[in-house]
Amino acid sequence: MTIENFKAFQPALPNQPGVYRFIDANATVLYVGKAKNLRNRVTSYFVGLDDKIARLKLLVKNADRIEFTIVNSERDALLLENELIKTHQPKYNIQLKDGKSYPYICISNEPFPKVFVARKLVRDGTKYFGPYPSSGAVYTILDLVQKLYRIRSCSLNLSAKNIAEKKFRVCLEYHIGNCYGPCVGAQSEEDYDNNIQQIKAILKGNTGAVIQELTLQLNQFAAKWEFEKAAEIQKKISALQSFKEKSTLVHPEITNVDVYSLVCEKELAFVNFMRVVNGSVVQTQTIELKFNLDESKEQLLAFAIQHFNREFGEESSEIIIPFSITETSPGITYTIPSRGDKKNLLDLSLKNSIYYKNKRLAADESFKIKTEEFAVLKELQREFRLTELPLHIECFDNSNFQGDYPVSAMVVFKNGKTSKKDYRHFNIKTVEGPNDFASMEEVIERRYSRLIAEAASLPQLILIDGGKGQLSSAFGVIEKLGLRGRVAIASIAKKLEEIYVPNDSVPLHISKKSPALKLIQFLRDEAHRFGITHHRNRRDKATLMPELMKIKGIGESANMQLLKTFKSVSNVKKASLQELIDCVGTSKAQIILNHFNPTATDTN
Repeated sequence: MTIENFKAFQPALPNQPGVYRFIDANATVLYVGKAKNLRNRVTSYFVGLDDKIARLKLLVKNADRIEFTIVNSERDALLLENELIKTHQPKYNIQLKDGKSYPYICISNEPFPKVFVARKLVRDGTKYFGPYPSSGAVYTILDLVQKLYRIRSCSLNLSAKNIAEKKFRVCLEYHIGNCYGPCVGAQSEEDYDNNIQQIKAILKGNTGAVIQELTLQLNQFAAKWEFEKAAEIQKKISALQSFKEKSTLVHPEITNVDVYSLVCEKELAFVNFMRVVNGSVVQTQTIELKFNLDESKEQLLAFAIQHFNREFGEESSEIIIPFSITETSPGITYTIPSRGDKKNLLDLSLKNSIYYKNKRLAADESFKIKTEEFAVLKELQREFRLTELPLHIECFDNSNFQGDYPVSAMVVFKNGKTSKKDYRHFNIKTVEGPNDFASMEEVIERRYSRLIAEAASLPQLILIDGGKGQLSSAFGVIEKLGLRGRVAIASIAKKLEEIYVPNDSVPLHISKKSPALKLIQFLRDEAHRFGITHHRNRRDKATLMPELMKIKGIGESANMQLLKTFKSVSNVKKASLQELIDCVGTSKAQIILNHFNPTATDTN
C-alpha cells in the first residue's frame, strides 16, 4: 500500500479500540494487530517509513488494503487478535504464539458447585465464562466472588445423603470465615444456589440485577433493625458497583454462528458480518450496498448473506439477524435475539455497521468543500511541502499590556472554514513580565500535551504569529512532545509578512498575491482579534472592576455588563438613570446612581 493510498484511507480509521488486518492482493492476511486507538496505531506504520525495519517496510509494500473491526475495549481487542491469528496464521505475526490459550472461570455441575479456573473446555455440564485475557483478571474476579459469597473450595462430595450422615467436619476455611460450612449443614443448598445464581449474573456482566436484589435485602434487614446484616449487604453492593468486568465479544457456549446487522442511509446499505466459532469471533467484515431499485431491507440482508456465504463458505448452523427474512437456507436456524449473549453479539455487529456508515458519509461530506477553498488548501499544502491536505489548522497569538495581563488566543480552521466552537483563550500562568517566547512555549505545551493525553486528532499545520524567536520556542515544545514529523509548524512575522519554518533562517517565498498567503494572514488577524478582545476584557476587569466592586449590592456580572456598555468607570458615573436602567435594570440602576451621586433622586 502506498502512502498516497493510505492517506485516502486514513479518514475511515476510528479513534476507538479494535483489531486491524494488513491484506495482500490475493486476499491473504499478512498481519493482525490490536490497538487502543485504531487511527493512531495504523497511522504509525506510515510515519517515518524510511526509518522502519526492512520487515515492516515489506509488510506495508505487500499490503493491498487494510481492514479493521471495532470492539468495546482493549481487552476484547486482545481476545479477537488472538483468535484471528490462530485462524489466519499471518506470516508477519511470527512473534506471537499460536498455541496460547486464555483462562475461563468455571462453575461445576454438582451439589454446592465450586467456582474455579480452567484453560480447556470440557463438556461435562460445567458452566464456563470467559475467556479472560490474563490470569490477573481471572483471580481478581475470583477474589471478589470469594469475598462476597464465601463459596467452598474443597472437593468433597456434598450430596444430601453425605451431609445428612454427617460424614464431614468443617475445615480451616470455615474457621477463618472463608466458607459458611455447607458440608455440615450450616448453609442450606437453597441459600448456596441463590449465591451461585448471583455469581453467574456477575460473570455475565448483569451486576445491575444483583445489586437490585441485594438492595431489596438491605432494606428488609434495615426495617428489622438487623443493622449488622444490612452492613454486610452494603459492602457487597459497594464492591459490585466498582466491578466492571464484562465482555460481549465471546461466549464459550455460542458455537458455529454467523451474525449480521444492517443499517441504511438514503440509497446505501451497510452490512456487517461476524463469524463465531467455538465461542470466539474469527472473521468479520463490513460491506456497502447501493440500492439499484427499491429493494427492501430484508432483500438487502438476504443478498449480503449470500455474498458472505460465497466469500467465506456456508459453514455455520445458526445465523443471528436483526429481523426475519424470507430467503432462507434449509438446515440453518435463524435467530432474532431480544436479550442475552446473542443479543450482545448482534449489538456489537450493529456498532460496526453504524460506524462504517458514519465514516463513509462523513467522507462524502468532506468532498463537499467548495472548489476554491480546496484549491487554496492544495496550494498551502504545496507551499509548505505538507504530506497531507491541511484540513485542520490552528493559529496562535499572544497579547499583553506592558507585560501585564498576558493572554494567548488560538483560532481553528477546519475543512476550508473557521471553526469558532474550537477557538480557545489561554491565560498565561507561569510567565512573569513581557516574554513572548516563554508565553508561546507554555501555551503550545498546554494545548498539545492535552490533545495527546486525550488521543484527540492533531492539526496538519500550526501557525505562530511572530518571527523566528517565537517559532523556535514553539518548535522546541513540539520536539519535546514527540510531534516532530507528525505536525507541521510555521510562523508569520508582522512587519514584512514573512513566513518562517523551523531550522531555516531564510523565509519562504510566497507571492504576495497568493491565496495561500492571504489565508495565513486572515488566520493571523483572526487570532489577533480574538486575543485582543479577551485581553481587553481581562485588563478591564483587573483595572476597572475594583472601583465598581465597591458598590454594595452590585455583583460581578452586573459590573461586567456596565463596562461592556459604557467602556469605562467615568462613563458609568456620567450615565443617566434611564441609561443605567436599560443596562442593569431599575433597582440596580438606582443603587449605582446613589453611589456615585448621593444627591440624585429618582425622577421617574
